[in-house]
Amino acid sequence: MTHDYLIIGAGPAGLQLASLLDRDGHDYLVLEAGPSAGTFFRTYPRHRQLISINKVWTGSDDPEFNLRSDWNSLLDTRSFRDYSSAYFPAADDLVRYLGDVAADLRIRFDTRVTRISRRDGVFVVTAGAEPFTARRLIMATGVSRIHVPDIPGIAHAEFYDTVSTDPADFVNQRVLIIGKGNSAFETADALTPTAAVIHVAGPHAVRLAWQTHYVGHLRAVNNNFLDTYQLKSQNSVLDGTIEDITARDGGGLRVTFRYARTVEKLRILDYDRVIACTGFAFDASAFDESCRPELAINDRFPAQTPAFESVNVPGLYFAGTITQQRDFKKSTNGFIHGFRYGTRALHRILNARHQSRPWPATALEPTPEAITDAVIARINRTSGLWQQFAVLADVIEVHAARATYREEMPVAYFRETHRAGLAFAVTLEYGPHHDEVDPFDITVPRVAENDAAAAADASYLHPVVRAYRDGGLVATHHLAENLENEWNLPPVHQQPLSTFLKSVLADAL
Repeated sequence: MTHDYLIIGAGPAGLQLASLLDRDGHDYLVLEAGPSAGTFFRTYPRHRQLISINKVWTGSDDPEFNLRSDWNSLLDTRSFRDYSSAYFPAADDLVRYLGDVAADLRIRFDTRVTRISRRDGVFVVTAGAEPFTARRLIMATGVSRIHVPDIPGIAHAEFYDTVSTDPADFVNQRVLIIGKGNSAFETADALTPTAAVIHVAGPHAVRLAWQTHYVGHLRAVNNNFLDTYQLKSQNSVLDGTIEDITARDGGGLRVTFRYARTVEKLRILDYDRVIACTGFAFDASAFDESCRPELAINDRFPAQTPAFESVNVPGLYFAGTITQQRDFKKSTNGFIHGFRYGTRALHRILNARHQSRPWPATALEPTPEAITDAVIARINRTSGLWQQFAVLADVIEVHAARATYREEMPVAYFRETHRAGLAFAVTLEYGPHHDEVDPFDITVPRVAENDAAAAADASYLHPVVRAYRDGGLVATHHLAENLENEWNLPPVHQQPLSTFLKSVLADAL
C-alpha cells in the first residue's frame, strides 16, 4: 500500500501533524524507532527539567490566549496542563503526555528506518526488512545526531548525551565544558556543588534569552553558573577557541586554548575531564543518492523552501525542530511552542497542494472599520503570532466586494505565493535592534507607547501591518503598543489603523 503521507518520528512534531491528518481523515502512517512516543525526551534534557514554560494560572479562561504561556501542549489535542502544574515541568511528564496523544494515532513503534530512496516519484522507506511507500514523506525526527566539533583530539572528550549526571562522579575535579548554550550551562550548574574548577568555553559571547528574545539562548533557569564566575568561586567563562586536546602523562587532559579578547593569545590548561555540549544536528544518513536532501547551516539542518519542503527533493517535507533552518536563532521554530504552529501551517500547505482544500478563511466586509476590528481582536488573543513573532502572519486579501482573513500563514510562504491583488499581512515583531538593548538598564530610553512615528525602532513586541499590492510592499503601519506589558490594545489604536487601511484601500480599489 502506498500512503499519501508517511511521517518519520513520533515526537511532538510528528504527533502534531499526525493528529491534524487524522482529524481530516487523510491516509497517513507514522514510523517511530523507539518503543513509544517522545523517545528524545526520555534522555534529554539530561538533568530532566524542561525549560519550556508551563504557566497554568494566567487570569484568563481563553484557551487561545493561554497558549501564550503554555509551551508544551500540542494544538487541537489534549492539554499538557493536565499532566503538570510546574512552571518548568519534568521531562517525564512530557513523555507521559506525548504517549497519551499518540494512543489515538496510527503509529508503528520499534520501527527504525535504515534506508530512504525515491523511485518514480514515490518514496521507499525501509525499516528492517519491511518496505513502506508514500507519495509524500515528512521527516519529524528532530536533531537526533550529536554535533561533534572539528577539534583535534575531540575523541578525548565526553559528550552531553552520555556523560554522567551524578555530581558525585566529579568531586574535586577540574572540568572543561565546551559550548555556551543551555546544555553546557545545565551541565555546569549540576557540577557546581562538587567540582573544584569548572570552565565553560566557546568562541562566541554568551547570549541571554531575556535580552535577545530567542529562547534557545541561555535561559535564566540555567545561568546560576554566571553568578559563581563573577563572584569569583573558581569558575570561569572562557572566550576563545580550543586548538587541541591531548592526553596528559599520569592522567587527565591538556588543552591548548586561544583567547579571543586578551593579548595572551595561547595558553595551556590542564583538566581532569572535558565535556562537549556542542548541540545536535539532523541525521540524513538514511537517505540514498536518489533523494538525499541538501543541508544548510554547517550541515546541521535540511535546507527548506518557505513551504517546509526540501529545496532539492520534491515531496520531501520537514516538521519540528529541524524547521528552525527557516528562522535560525531568530524566532521559535526550534521549540514546541513555535513549531506546533509551523506544523499546522505545513498541514494547511499540504491540504492546499494535494487535497484541494484551500487555507481556511473567514469572510470580511472590505471596509477599513471591519478589517480594523478583525485585526485588533486577533492581536488581543492570538498565540500563534505571539509565539512565532515575525515568522507567521495573519493575511487579509481584499477584493472589490469582499475580503478574506487567513490566520497564521508563514510570512515567507505568503511572500512567495501572493502575486496579484491587495493584501495586508499582520505580524507581531520586535524592533530591528531589540537584541542589543539591556531591558533592565533604566538609562536607556524606550520608544514611547503610542508614538507611531518611532514604533519601527521599538525594542518591545508590537503589532505591524504591511500592505502588499501585486506581490510588492507598498505601505507599513506600526501600532506603538508594548505587548509585553499589556495584552489588550486600547481604543486609541483603532482610528490610526483604520486611517492607514482607508488610505491603502483608496489607492488600490
